Amino acid sequence: MSVIVEFTIEKESLALGQALSGAGDTRIELEEIVPSENNVMPFFWIANPDREGLEVSVAESEYVKNLVRLDTLGDQSLYKVEWAGEYEDLLAGIVKTEGTILEATGNDAWHFILRFIDHDHVGQFYNFCTDHEIPLHIERVYTLTEEGLRGRMFGLTNEQREAIVLALKRGYFEIPREVEMEALAGELDISQQAFSERLWRGLAKVLENLFQ
Repeated sequence: MSVIVEFTIEKESLALGQALSGAGDTRIELEEIVPSENNVMPFFWIANPDREGLEVSVAESEYVKNLVRLDTLGDQSLYKVEWAGEYEDLLAGIVKTEGTILEATGNDAWHFILRFIDHDHVGQFYNFCTDHEIPLHIERVYTLTEEGLRGRMFGLTNEQREAIVLALKRGYFEIPREVEMEALAGELDISQQAFSERLWRGLAKVLENLFQ
């Protein structure tokens, strides 16, 4: 049975976090990891990045190279970089132990949700982090029950599910609308822009799964 591991890691202990530090005080969302010829190619979204600062920090990094902006949707930009050299970072450990990133977001601190094939692979991942002195703050380790699977069937992040559920409960989708987005954002103590991003990207995932 697959196992879910949730943890946080400080930016200073994450090579990618250091390499992207020039983007400014903005949230970064890691989308996927693709192993390619023994390299790791992270794809990530950034809202309103300092593009010049990001380019400089990547150029100066010993960990990543070849920053490419792939798409821009509103204030969100999708980038990719390539892993440089043989640096044994957290992301390399995830690939080597066959982990799948379900969610990874951060700035100063990063929050990861990973899925592993079984507990043996979780042990391998933990040993990799221990051997390479990668300090993780483990929050939860649990199996993917049927209830949990139903919650993840659309590939939503926890933040996206939270936004959608709150909007439903408060009557955001009612006619006439019973609450404004600004009030919903206030309940989660985030900006209206951040709430809008979570809500509409989450709904897009639901619709894609239903109609594609």
